[in-house]
Amino acid sequence: MVNTTTAAGLIGVVLLARHGDRTAYYQDPATYNSTQAYITPLGEQQEFELGSFLRNIYLNPDSPSFIQNISTDVADINQLAVRADAGGGNVILNSAYALLQGLYPSTQESEITLANGTTVLSPLGGYQYVPVQSLEYWQSPSLTSWMDCEYFQSHLNRTYASSAWLNMSATAAPFLTALKPYLGSVSNNFTNMWNIYDHVNVQYTYNKTYYETLPPSFLQQARYYANWAQNSVFTDSTSASIGQVAIRTLLPEIFWALGNMTKTSNKVKMNIQEVDYKPFISLFNVTNATLTDPDISGIANYASVVALELSQDSQGQYEVSMKFKNGTEDSQFRQLEMFGNTSITFDKFVQVLDSTTINSTNNWCFSCNQTVLRGCSVYNYSSDPFLGGVGTGY
Repeated sequence: MVNTTTAAGLIGVVLLARHGDRTAYYQDPATYNSTQAYITPLGEQQEFELGSFLRNIYLNPDSPSFIQNISTDVADINQLAVRADAGGGNVILNSAYALLQGLYPSTQESEITLANGTTVLSPLGGYQYVPVQSLEYWQSPSLTSWMDCEYFQSHLNRTYASSAWLNMSATAAPFLTALKPYLGSVSNNFTNMWNIYDHVNVQYTYNKTYYETLPPSFLQQARYYANWAQNSVFTDSTSASIGQVAIRTLLPEIFWALGNMTKTSNKVKMNIQEVDYKPFISLFNVTNATLTDPDISGIANYASVVALELSQDSQGQYEVSMKFKNGTEDSQFRQLEMFGNTSITFDKFVQVLDSTTINSTNNWCFSCNQTVLRGCSVYNYSSDPFLGGVGTGY
């Protein structure tokens, strides 16, 4: 069903959704390359509930955020663009499928009638198969731009040697010493803070003995230090610095998607990027959202979502607004500010952030000082007299 009301509502939306709960995995603190992880039934349910929430916000004609002329019950695949990181196990890709189950649930309305009069309904009561573009690690650095990025590794080394890091490490030392008996073989070095928190969180969720014996507040303390550490790792002193690389490679897709939604020929009304937690941290930093909402810095919860909503004011000008739902912790969206405003024109949104973007594999190779991996061997920087070799991208 398509609602044709255009007097109110949105033109379209770009969504950055974090995957759901998963099995444990390890991230190398020296590179942030990671092992594989797999989605759990809990994670699938979290993503399904997120999809149902988004359905109520954007596909409900009675919602003030209803997207104009979108198909509400039967998915029109021409109106949807969904992309997910397919590397590192199935957690992110399968999260996208679970989200879509909630966004467009099974429906009898998908039933068709054949020429001989036979009616046919899709399996599982009318399950809707929405295509998802799975982006493999080797295809493009767009969704995993920190991996194999040499300048990002240099950023890590600078971060670990900074006075702020060393001071926080000293502050955390008594807690990490007390936590050591609950870490098994996991190092309690502060540079390993992500893996420390992940181990505690996974064990606390799935190990009954661990759940009953972990001292009160230990999980919360581990999360606090992990939030601080990850916010330090995936932000930087300027928007165009390499510590923000997780969002710098995603911004071109966001610009392109929102820009296309302003064109009358465009059919896509909802663009979904299923990602890890890292782009959230960098996005909130480069838009200055953390200045007015400092509590959003750090690790977004499982099944969190950022919505970049596109609307049109009474003068016909396109505006972008950013909202955030922090997993199941939040029951509703919260309005965030970008550059001190709850909404800005689309043109200004692009103008302010355009200089931060990394918009091609070639650009990524140069920005990361990578000459071999992820397709970079085809670019010969040393033959370019203007570049004079690989640049200092950080």
